[in-house]
Amino acid sequence: MTDTTDNRMSFNDAVSYVQQQKKAAFTAMPVFGDDDETAEGARIFILDLDAAGELRLSFIAGPFFSTAHAANEAVSADEIPDSVRELRFLPTRYEEDWGTDQIQLLIQKLVQASGVNAEQMPDYKNLPSRGAGPEAVFPISLIGMGQSKQ
Repeated sequence: MTDTTDNRMSFNDAVSYVQQQKKAAFTAMPVFGDDDETAEGARIFILDLDAAGELRLSFIAGPFFSTAHAANEAVSADEIPDSVRELRFLPTRYEEDWGTDQIQLLIQKLVQASGVNAEQMPDYKNLPSRGAGPEAVFPISLIGMGQSKQ
């Protein structure tokens, strides 16, 4: 059943949506750090169809502001765990190459493609990048390369 207040669907409704509309559905869960107050990353579950038209679940997880993912796996329909079947999904569009984006960019693209009003979501893609200036020196000794070999 679809939640009329925010377009979220049960797992079964999401599966029907994906199969009938040939689109995707997703849900995302924050991952909290040791303080249990600050989200440090996310787990993303995306239901879509593979090249053969079979239902699959893509599971992507990792820290924010990094392209190093802790997980980036595809699971066939018969291997989807019950814990995922209890989640609520949003209809969206998904492109394979989005899976290599930073977690927060992937979430932003999925939310935008869902048509949900995302005015309060930060625009991570267009944030100004910050980096060290040319005067910054990285001490090689911090990574062990400045030590003499014996």
